[in-house]
Amino acid sequence: MKSWIWVLVAASLLAVAPPTTAQQTQNGPPAPLAWEQLSSGQQQVLERFREEWNTLPPGRQQALSRGAERWRSMSPEQREMARQRFDRWQSLSEEDRHRIRERYERFRDLPPDEQQRLRENFRRFRDMPPERREELRRRWHDMSPEERQRMRDRWQDMSPEQRERMRERREQMNPQHQQPRYGRGTQRGH
Repeated sequence: MKSWIWVLVAASLLAVAPPTTAQQTQNGPPAPLAWEQLSSGQQQVLERFREEWNTLPPGRQQALSRGAERWRSMSPEQREMARQRFDRWQSLSEEDRHRIRERYERFRDLPPDEQQRLRENFRRFRDMPPERREELRRRWHDMSPEERQRMRDRWQDMSPEQRERMRERREQMNPQHQQPRYGRGTQRGH
């Protein structure tokens, strides 16, 4: 039972949802949230934090209360997936966790339309057949750091319209012709 609490903690630390207006003071950080203000369901999920609740920073209280609501609204299958994600998180090195947190912070600092574009790209990647995803991962892994940076730079320099046209062209091509256009002078066994 304790493991799902840690899933909740990790999920709330990585939560994307900003606090609602009711959870914030007028012009500043979130207001403290008294234990009694939590619903009975939230209190049940967060029971482990009861004794220390008043000493937690208000932002953490808000994140935990939102996480408890999300947890309660999840189906058993969703909860199991969350547990698995947490287990993967726990198995990461501290360096990897730090790198992920930094990326998440950079993501949160992006404009909403850029965040949406990244979410859509992730969905596209996730919806690919596993073999195709693995092939893309392998190609990326086989690139030198310089080739990866050139790819990032090239993508960054493109307008959203150019990016969309490139996606459309790649989707129309046959898989055997979808070799990347990086490092033409370098043979990597492709």
